[in-house]
Amino acid sequence: MSRFSIAGLQLELSGQDNLYVIQKEIEAVKTSFPWVDMVVLSELSTFGPSPSRAQPSGGEAEQFYCGIAEKHNIWLIPGSIHESIGDKVYNMAPVINPRGEVVERYRKIFPFYPYEKGITAGDQFVVFDIPDVGRFGVSICYDQWFPEITRTLTWMGAEVILCPTMTGTIDRDLELSISRTNAAIGQCYFFNINVAGNLGNGRSIVVGPDGAVIHQAQTGREVIPIEIDLDLVRRVRKRGSLGLGQVVKSFRDNTVKFPPYRENHDESIGFAELGTLSMPGSATKEVGAGQSNLD
Repeated sequence: MSRFSIAGLQLELSGQDNLYVIQKEIEAVKTSFPWVDMVVLSELSTFGPSPSRAQPSGGEAEQFYCGIAEKHNIWLIPGSIHESIGDKVYNMAPVINPRGEVVERYRKIFPFYPYEKGITAGDQFVVFDIPDVGRFGVSICYDQWFPEITRTLTWMGAEVILCPTMTGTIDRDLELSISRTNAAIGQCYFFNINVAGNLGNGRSIVVGPDGAVIHQAQTGREVIPIEIDLDLVRRVRKRGSLGLGQVVKSFRDNTVKFPPYRENHDESIGFAELGTLSMPGSATKEVGAGQSNLD
């Protein structure tokens, strides 16, 4: 079986407890679209962006979602939750199977520094297999800006990448282009599900392995049920995007060891000149200190 159905939920949520709102939305999806196999929500859907609501691994919110997945016999990626481990807080997306079991926990590798304060970066990539369907990978929001994430997930065999997102800023249009790029360079499906309402500006996007947009949402609440075909991924990777570039095979066959990924890559002269990763100051003050306004 190569066909599989995923519903992305672009919901208008608050920065408070959204558990029961999300529960009702999932129930409505299964009523309207009983053929849906998986539900994916946006980043930090459950409690919003404040890490003050962080829970330990396997906490109450995660267990709540396990019950929903088991009840409705679905795979569930409920966006992400702030997870506390010792004195660290991660932005973590659980992967829950139809038996209500957490099979993976992905911790965001690229928190949105310097804005996403107090969040520790994860260091493990996550892929998981759906029997008789294919292999899926997980990234979260700002991760999509780094092609290394998609490249690594596809190197690990991912044919679909699920990317819960919380974007309410003016760079959403850039992310739409980035989503298409990720799908094209990975020759994979790319589900970038954003939040709407007070927490985000919507415009979720689903892209196919040839880089074509399957669906782009508007800015409000929207349910996005999509049937995907993993045989299409395999065909595109074998024959090339639009019958042309065989990107994944070309990357496999190239022998170059790219300099940025060698040992001590952070000692690059180009990197050193960038300065610290910190909140930008006033451009006027920077110019006044002797810098050109063209810098």
